[in-house]
Parts: sequence; C-alpha cells; structure tokens
Amino acid sequence: MERRDFIRKSFLYGAVAGLGTSALGSFTPALAGLRPHITKGNYDLAAVRGTDLVAMFESAMQEMGGMSQWVKPGQTVVVKPNIGWDVIPDRAANTNPELVGAVVRHCLQAGASRVTVFDHTCDNWRRSYENSGIEKAARDAGARIVPGNFERNYRDITIPGAVRLKDAKVHEQILENDVFINVPVLKHHSSTRLTIAMKNLMGIVWDRRYWHRNDLNQCIADFCLYRKPDLNIVDAMLVMTRNGPRGTSTADLVRKNSLLVSSDIVAVDAASAMIFGEEPANVGHLAIAERMNIGNLDLTKLNIQRVYM
Repeated sequence: MERRDFIRKSFLYGAVAGLGTSALGSFTPALAGLRPHITKGNYDLAAVRGTDLVAMFESAMQEMGGMSQWVKPGQTVVVKPNIGWDVIPDRAANTNPELVGAVVRHCLQAGASRVTVFDHTCDNWRRSYENSGIEKAARDAGARIVPGNFERNYRDITIPGAVRLKDAKVHEQILENDVFINVPVLKHHSSTRLTIAMKNLMGIVWDRRYWHRNDLNQCIADFCLYRKPDLNIVDAMLVMTRNGPRGTSTADLVRKNSLLVSSDIVAVDAASAMIFGEEPANVGHLAIAERMNIGNLDLTKLNIQRVYM
C-alpha cells in the first residue's frame, strides 16, 4: 500500500491516531466550520470494513440507530441503486444485489408500506435489471420493481438557485414516495473521475445528455438543490478503478471491502473518494457542492463511527 493511501485509510477507519487533520489539511474548506452538520441517526457517517457486505450493512445500520431513523411505519420508500449496465455482479458496474435486498428488508422491517426499486439504465433496462441480479434480489426481499426508461413516467420540476441545471424531468417515484434511499456503487468515471452518491442521481432524471453538454459537474451539484436523498448507502466492496463507468473486465477491479452510510451526500462521497485514493476536492462536483453549502467536504468536522469486522 502506498503511503498516501495508508494515510487516507488510517484517517477514515481510525487505525492510526492523529493522522486525520494532517491528511485532510490540503482540502479543508474555509467555510466548513460555518455549516451545520446534516445529522440523522447516531452519527454523521458510519464507515465499515469487512468481507461480508450484508453483515457490514447490518452493523452500519445498528450503529446509526436503525432504519427507523429514516423510515416510519406506513411510509413509502423508493430505493435507487446503480442498475445502469447489462453486466453480472462480479463486474461491479452496478450496486451489489445482496446489499439492495438487505436495504429493502430493513425498510419493510421498519414498517414501510411499500418499497420501490428503479433506475434509468444506460443499457437495455430489462437486461440490466435481470443480469445485475438486482431485480431478483429486490423482489425476493419484498420490493416492487418499476422501469425508469419511459419518458411518460417523468415530471417537470424547477431547481431554485441552480447555476446551470435550472429545470429537469424527474421520475415520478421520487416525487410520490415519502423516503428516498440512494444506494450507489463506488467506481471510476471517465467524465467526472468518480461516480458515487451524487452522480447516481443522474439515474432519476430523463435528459442526462443536457448535463453532459452543460458543465456536467455543475449540473450534478445543482440537482442536489432540488432533492437530496434521505439516506445514502455506498457499496465500496469491489471497486472499479479504471475504464468506468461500465468497465471492461475484472482486471479493472480492486477489492476495498468498505461500506459507508450517511444522510450527508457530500460527506459520504468525500469519504468514498478517500477510499478510492482520490482527494475529494479534486472531484469537480464535490468541490462545487461544498461551495454551494450542499454538504460537508471536510470529514474532520464530522462525527464518524468506524467499524472493523
């Protein structure tokens, strides 16, 4: 392991005392101390390392106070994984299906009256849903599955305060459900360096081409002014470190054995970036989101629970 990777991981998981401030000093934002924490649950962020993803999720939710912190009896929930690609789970282009199933079960156990899973896929949606393993895992856990690839299911919205993305068409499931849970996979992206929680929201809008033509990083940040997820759960177990977002083979993958949970979409992306080996401030949409007061980029300001399994 390179020294800089060791320092990043030591800070995030607390393996070596005293490294956190020095490791993050190069990107500590001047205004971070003025921004209130976005706290829901027992901690601002839970970071878990282990080898059993479902057990890691169970541990993270226990530390955060349980899914009942976000889902109340009778509420409806929409879960948004990354299901963008027609590839099998071992390629790590999509969210791990076992994690999606576990999230659905926790929502239903918390009393959700309905859980819906969907994504606006890049590849053929039927094949992506099937070959990712997510459709079966979600159905087996008790969720309903709806497609995200038909324009008739999108509604026009406006985004007050946006710089570039002032309006969009958003899938009706985001508008109609009480709770929105975002379950991305951490991986490389050729256009934005990384795709994690913030960029995963591109799967709930219709016209993604507009974003690519009009300052993609700014559009990603702008959209968060309209609707941030209530909870973000990042699959950082098997990570695509190159040729993203679809990948070319298992040679693109590195095992990171991590899971992160937070209500703060910027913080969870910053922590995930560190696991990837990237300075969060070097990821364009994260730096923009921090300047727009969307969330916390400076992890030293947060109450983080670190768990080894």
